[in-house]
Amino acid sequence: MKHISILVKPASAWCNLRCKYCFYADVSSLREVRSYGKMKPETTELMIENIFRDLDDGDDLTLAFQGGEPTLAGLSYFEHMVSCVQKQTKQVSVHYAIQTNGTLINAKWCEFLKKNQFLVGLSIDGTPLYHDLNRLDPRGRGTFHKVKQTKDLFDAYEIEYNVLCVLTEPLSYHANDVYQFIKEQDIAYVQFIPCLDDLEADSPSDYALTPQGFNRFYSQLLPLWLADLKKGTRRSVKLFDDVLNLLVAHRVTACGMLGNCQIQYVIEGDGSVYPCDFYALDDYRLGYIQEMGLREMFMSKIAKHFLCSRPISALPQKCETCPFRQMCRGGCKRMKDAMYVDEAQDFCGYQNFLHQFVPEIDGILQQL
Repeated sequence: MKHISILVKPASAWCNLRCKYCFYADVSSLREVRSYGKMKPETTELMIENIFRDLDDGDDLTLAFQGGEPTLAGLSYFEHMVSCVQKQTKQVSVHYAIQTNGTLINAKWCEFLKKNQFLVGLSIDGTPLYHDLNRLDPRGRGTFHKVKQTKDLFDAYEIEYNVLCVLTEPLSYHANDVYQFIKEQDIAYVQFIPCLDDLEADSPSDYALTPQGFNRFYSQLLPLWLADLKKGTRRSVKLFDDVLNLLVAHRVTACGMLGNCQIQYVIEGDGSVYPCDFYALDDYRLGYIQEMGLREMFMSKIAKHFLCSRPISALPQKCETCPFRQMCRGGCKRMKDAMYVDEAQDFCGYQNFLHQFVPEIDGILQQL
């Protein structure tokens, strides 16, 4: 049985917000075509057909939708996409997910998401103050109030969702405020996404996370989370779950966690396919989903180059003596400046976090 995950950008890089740190705005700005616009109905139909071409009865497929802002494709796009899936005859378990800034969601969207069992990632940056500092509309206004209304709608419709919080360097100083907000809002699932610098940045930005900031945030967060766990309240923090899955269940639940890249299959609005959301660039284009199947793209020279582009010899010297080397191997290459080794300071944020987290695992398992 195969487990296949596909990331689709039905509205390409279009977005109705102007978040200061948006990594995809940076990625798309480096392409010949910045945004490919809304995916056409015929492209959607061929995409679903060619995805299913390489699937077998009993396989498991996750279709995740991201952007830009994917809801800009319109509810009709998603209704058509689901109808295309339903026409397929193979017995494949299909799961849907969508990541949204939440500003365009209304009752009709909620009815659709609930009916089709979408898992939703809702972007909320920690606290109202920090959310409104970075997640702005085109007029420069904060969007927290609208996103909070969407969260309330999700709660009312009992839609399964998790909160995605971009962890910037400034926010790394305020883990206590962030965790208190999570508790106040009764958020059960949260993922902190390291804020990345631009791919071709001349100098570090003020918001890009550093390994020191990564360690600072989780050093503050872990004791708060453990204290709640001991009281019988467990909130899912993605990084904690990923490490537990790796060390206890021997299951990899985060791409790049073992230091090697995987082919993610990122499908842009025009049907072009890329191996990773961080590298949706012209040089990494695998082909077009309306013309090729997944297996053919996986076997392409570009895919093989992407998978083999990071030799173990490229790891920093600090990795040689790291006790966690075999379970990390340098981690995700795109995240290296945000959470792994700062060679100038001889410091690894992830290593420091593991030194704190791993000794707690036995106690965590007892509580769970």
